[in-house]
Amino acid sequence: MIELFKSRQFLVFLVTGGFAAIVNLVSRFIYNHWLSFSTSVILAYISGMITAFILAKLFVFNKSQQSLHRSVAFFILVNLVAILQTWLISMGLAYYLLPSVGVTKMIPEISHIVGVVVPVFTSYIGHKRWSFR
Repeated sequence: MIELFKSRQFLVFLVTGGFAAIVNLVSRFIYNHWLSFSTSVILAYISGMITAFILAKLFVFNKSQQSLHRSVAFFILVNLVAILQTWLISMGLAYYLLPSVGVTKMIPEISHIVGVVVPVFTSYIGHKRWSFR
């Protein structure tokens, strides 16, 4: 399993995912010129997901033989699981684990960073096995 994350494919997945995250952030600033913050965050997330899908399809999982509709459906499902993971891990660390072990500083930052990092691995597996099989 560890070998899976030592591959060139995983490295390209990290780079394309990082670019999609930048698209998410930058597009939120642009949308915010015309729309509310809340609406801008949602549209930016969608922009980032579309970017991530296109880049993953073109550069990471370009040998996928799966239909576009099936890939999109599984891509959305894998991302919904990732959002849930991020939230559960972030909340669990912030409200339970870190305070119980005596951490008192930067709890939200630590919790959110760990919450964002963990789904990178599970998302890669999900996209490799289902979204772009």
